[in-house]
Amino acid sequence: MTMRDNLKNWAKRIKRDGVTLWFAGKHPATPWYAKALGVFVVAYALSPIDLIPDFIPILGYVDDVLLLPGLIWLAIRLLPPDVLAECRNHADDWMKTQGSKPSSRVGAVLIVLLWIGAGTALWIWLGQRWR
Repeated sequence: MTMRDNLKNWAKRIKRDGVTLWFAGKHPATPWYAKALGVFVVAYALSPIDLIPDFIPILGYVDDVLLLPGLIWLAIRLLPPDVLAECRNHADDWMKTQGSKPSSRVGAVLIVLLWIGAGTALWIWLGQRWR
């Protein structure tokens, strides 16, 4: 296998595991802490808006290349093995029939709220420094 094939397989696994977390968030046997992290990761992964926009040189892709795969890996590790196997099967079936990942408006709203919160905090901080 070439390095390109390895990267393509890794990207497919990451995409599948993102959908797996979507199903795990709805599974009753998923522990609360895994659900909490999974919901955050899925909302961010499926959001059409990035935390760090891609047009920002270098930093724009850091979340896509490092942050998101790392969070997906951590959330997957928190799932019980039986829940993980069942949710991966659901994700495989979903991706075969739908051909794409689901989208999340909640994730988009969450990212917009994070940007608004960060902007507000910066505005307040700068306002206090200039007084």
